[in-house]
Amino acid sequence: MEAQNQPAASPNREVVDKRHHPRFKLEVKVSITSRTSGLLTGRTLDISESGISALLRIEVPLGEVVDLEFTLPFGHVVIYAMVRQKNAFRYGFEFVGSDTAKKIIQSTCRELAVEQSLSGES
Repeated sequence: MEAQNQPAASPNREVVDKRHHPRFKLEVKVSITSRTSGLLTGRTLDISESGISALLRIEVPLGEVVDLEFTLPFGHVVIYAMVRQKNAFRYGFEFVGSDTAKKIIQSTCRELAVEQSLSGES
């Protein structure tokens, strides 16, 4: 039931509100170890403090927890992630665990926020 005298949220606004962290463009090689699909390689598209998206040629089941390995400007990252979304060859992964890896990811996201705001990218 919607409250009276309050505007309905637009569909686009709802999607933005569900994201906890902004995304930043990032294209690096990623290695994925999946218990069902084996060792895969792909390219990342963007990253946030809570997850990363990548293009993969081989299917990975939604809900599976995989090992991700990639290199960022502030260090090498090995982290578990859950496969949250799939759209054709694009996959969305949510990071789980590893405080050390998350610190590297946070530092990278802060740096990308500055770089991309200066260059006008989003």
